[in-house]
Amino acid sequence: MPRTVRQLGKRRASLSANLKIGDHHRRCWTPEEEEVVFPFAQDSLVKQWSSMHNVTEQGQEKNQAPPQQSKWFLNINVGGKSFQIAYKMAARYPITRIGKLATSTDPTKKLKLCDDYSVQRNEYFFDRDPLIFHYIFHFYHSGVLWIMDELCPANFVEEIDYWGIHLKYSQRCCRILFEEKQDELKEYLKIQRELEAELEPLEQEEHFEGKCLGEFRKAVWNLIEKPFSSIPAKIIAVMSSFFVLISIVGMTLSTVEEMQHKTGKACMEQLETICAIFFTSEYLMRLISTATFQKFLRAAFNAIDLVAILPFYIQILFEHLDEGDALYHEERHKMASVGKLGKVLKLIKLMRIFRILKLARHSTGLRAFGFTMRQCYQQVCCLLLFIALGVFTFSALMHSVEHDVPGTNFTSIPDAWWWAAVSLSTVGYGDTVPDTVLGRMVAFGCISFGIILNGMPISILYNKFSDYYAKLKAHENETSLSLKLTKKIRFKERALRKLAECCHADAHDHR
Repeated sequence: MPRTVRQLGKRRASLSANLKIGDHHRRCWTPEEEEVVFPFAQDSLVKQWSSMHNVTEQGQEKNQAPPQQSKWFLNINVGGKSFQIAYKMAARYPITRIGKLATSTDPTKKLKLCDDYSVQRNEYFFDRDPLIFHYIFHFYHSGVLWIMDELCPANFVEEIDYWGIHLKYSQRCCRILFEEKQDELKEYLKIQRELEAELEPLEQEEHFEGKCLGEFRKAVWNLIEKPFSSIPAKIIAVMSSFFVLISIVGMTLSTVEEMQHKTGKACMEQLETICAIFFTSEYLMRLISTATFQKFLRAAFNAIDLVAILPFYIQILFEHLDEGDALYHEERHKMASVGKLGKVLKLIKLMRIFRILKLARHSTGLRAFGFTMRQCYQQVCCLLLFIALGVFTFSALMHSVEHDVPGTNFTSIPDAWWWAAVSLSTVGYGDTVPDTVLGRMVAFGCISFGIILNGMPISILYNKFSDYYAKLKAHENETSLSLKLTKKIRFKERALRKLAECCHADAHDHR
């Protein structure tokens, strides 16, 4: 061993690079002294590993035999990199994998703990990450598990679980930061899975195999659910959005006074019938082509489709139930005069407003907004709680300082709720205002609290919405691009097949 290497040979058992220069004239150490000595993991020790050495080459490996002091050390090869750990150091942690390897006397158990073993080199091989094992190696000498920020949390946890080392051996500050990073990674992966589930179609093409009329149902399903699969599918998607908008416009115009005459009312009823027929056909096509009926009923978009068509048929049913009443048929447009039946019909007609939610099926922005609301429901609920606290607090304060003023509108706390809600939202209609100085001071505090409250969730919601929208849009673009590539490949295959058939036919004719 060169003189310079021997001078650096003795080192304190710590992770820092402090060196303890010993007596470099001594070449042999006692086991107690060897316990605090560990060699550097030199690059020269990195070599290709193979436990299947030729036994006849034993004479050639005598010069490569481990040094004499290695009988006090455990020789370990991790991913092609060699390490030496003192048996006594490893035995301090008998629960760990290397601790079990150092304390076990049964060769069979030792072989089960490692991936391979070299008899000639007395070396145990582990097919694991050598970079992370450096931290395991330092742990056995220092007793502290160090964690670096650049490490992948999932990979690091998997490795230390394999070696049987608990995270509690790390420093508290490092452990807190590592657990926060681990939680962030879990949350990110959870959101990614939910985004993929949001974009994943309800049925896969393989679900139709072996079903009754499987090919036909698959073709219908692609036509309805995959707008990018073909030109007819795009046309149906555009028509669906068009009929939704026409239905909403018709429902809006039906409330205009100029459209209440007989001709206008008949036009609106015909328009509603056409839209209901289209929505019903679309729903039945989805119902017939589905491969799993239970999934179809649980899907949110299918429930919206059902709600979009139910008001039309319920209205027809109610009209037929009261068919014997001639007065009802003559004055059917006067819904307020027919009692409870008219009120129910008004409520049912109002349900047509939910048809606008059908646009979310073909709108990435609406789907991203709904996904944002589902992911941020805790923040939204917290915001609503703060609004409720502000409304109750400032309405009570305003009532206490304004209730003695003659002609005041703050006669009770519930009467002041509307003022507090309007002031917190910073709308300020001005229909109810305080008259006293204390009342105006309370109003100023309420408005200031509302400004702070409204500014809190905007950045969080907007950032998440932008992130989710970008991811949904990117996935949608990838899906459409893959479908286009598939079509091109299929077109080339068909062209080559036709060309081969023509060539074969020509050759047959020449014969």
